[in-house]
Amino acid sequence: MEAVIAVFALLFLLFVVAGGYAAVKAVGAAKRGVDRTVAQARRTVEDHTLRAKSLAQPGPQGQVAQLRLALRTSMRATQDALRAGVPEDESLKESLGLFERLSAHGRELDGELKRLESEPDRRMLAERLPALRERTERITKSADSLRWAARDRAGRFAEDDLDALSAQIDVEAGALRHWTKSEHAPPPWPDAPAADATTAHQTWPETPRSRPAAEEPAPSAITPPGRRPSYPWQKKPRPESTT
Repeated sequence: MEAVIAVFALLFLLFVVAGGYAAVKAVGAAKRGVDRTVAQARRTVEDHTLRAKSLAQPGPQGQVAQLRLALRTSMRATQDALRAGVPEDESLKESLGLFERLSAHGRELDGELKRLESEPDRRMLAERLPALRERTERITKSADSLRWAARDRAGRFAEDDLDALSAQIDVEAGALRHWTKSEHAPPPWPDAPAADATTAHQTWPETPRSRPAAEEPAPSAITPPGRRPSYPWQKKPRPESTT
């Protein structure tokens, strides 16, 4: 009896532990989902704010906002493209590692641009703009190069797979149409009969003496008319007049 109670207690404890673990995992997943949604909403709001500043504010502040918006857009697009391609192409892991190193420079530049948005000294800000623009262009150019290379690689693989699939479909279609070709094909002409060596012999023209008797003309089956008999009751023929 004590063993049965111990087994049930152990099972109850296992169910409690499994339920608690599942609850913690569910809460963690929900928290990560909420954090991801909040971060995405924050990025969207910040991007719209930067776009509005780049259009509404003239001078160095507007140019700084424009540089920051271009940097964030390029880095986010490259990150999404590489992360989406890694499950299908393992060789992109190295490219993703290079992008992570590039992202460190991008985050540093983004933080510096964010601090310069509220810089009141426009003269100093205008002096630093060429160097900031050059750094932004170098980072965005590298990010764009990685992104387009990954897309070209994926497109090339898709094109090669499509070519192989088209070739297989053509072969299968030809095999399916094979019965129509054999059905509509005209029958072959029969071969000419071979000459019989036993019947091939030299013939000579026949002479009149060698013609068989069966070929001689048969006598006529019609006999010439004879004199008909006369009877007493018949009248004698009258002689024709000589006048």
